[in-house]
Amino acid sequence: MFGKRLIKSNDEGGGSSFNTVLYTGNGSTQSISGVGFKPNFVWVKSRSAATSHKLTDIVRGTTKALVSNTTAAETTDANGLSAFGSDGFTLGTDSVYNNSGATYVAWCWKAGGAAVTNTDGSITSDVSANVDAGFSVVKYTGNGTDGASVGHGLSSAPELIIYKWLTAANSWIVLTTSIDGSADYLFLNNTDAKGDYSSAYIPTSSLFYNNTSSTNELIAYCFHSVAGFSKIGSYTGNGGTNTITIGFEPAFIMFKKTSGDNWMIIDNKRDTKTVKNLGLFPNLPLEELNPNFGVNGVEFLGNGFTITTGDGTVNASGGTYIYMAFANQF
Repeated sequence: MFGKRLIKSNDEGGGSSFNTVLYTGNGSTQSISGVGFKPNFVWVKSRSAATSHKLTDIVRGTTKALVSNTTAAETTDANGLSAFGSDGFTLGTDSVYNNSGATYVAWCWKAGGAAVTNTDGSITSDVSANVDAGFSVVKYTGNGTDGASVGHGLSSAPELIIYKWLTAANSWIVLTTSIDGSADYLFLNNTDAKGDYSSAYIPTSSLFYNNTSSTNELIAYCFHSVAGFSKIGSYTGNGGTNTITIGFEPAFIMFKKTSGDNWMIIDNKRDTKTVKNLGLFPNLPLEELNPNFGVNGVEFLGNGFTITTGDGTVNASGGTYIYMAFANQF
């Protein structure tokens, strides 16, 4: 029988469950510290060079990488992220992770440590779940049935799930219920507008539903909001100054316009200005840049964030946007 792996903490919400760290490559092996916990999911991107985003998690294993800005299957990066440590991770000589003199960001989440078997669904899954933080990493193999159920290991229904085939090239699918409660999908690797799923794909407190009749192996990153720690939601752009209340001060926000535009990530470690305007783009290999915001951008507030630009990436008048925000807590 499956037993949920509960990560306890004395902190509010997710506790020591998310952090952003910055580092400079040295072209050799190096250990990156300062995360504040042992990460189980690390997303690395060069800030100074146009190289791919690299995603590694504990369920697939170290050196196993996925790229958010392409449809490519999983690769083995023998000299990439080679180990998760108690306060960070170890890197090899691969220039995408560790080019000498290049600057990097690593967004780090804590899941539930080593994966356990989950038999809640019609498909057995391997799950690393941080129940307190509303985040789990799920690996499973499709059984050829579109809509087959998969256990995610959390205590509430995920509001956003990022899926990727592992052994074949295919787009990243982002399923979300944050727009209007129905099941919608977008693609993490491109700018396409959202599409609609049937109500059969709406996740429950224990299950999500496989969105393909393939027998491919897949990974799924599952998230739901946790008061004081994370928020998955949507808002309508107004083309001017737009304040969104989320109940905490964000440290990381990922945005997407649902009618079509780039995904964008802003965080408080790469950009320490009051109004933050340095973006990285999950669907593009671009280096860190200001996406036509000028001096405007996004201000992180104690209870949410204010957008001070009418740029279409985050705040076109009448546009609908989804976002995923996390606080730093450790």
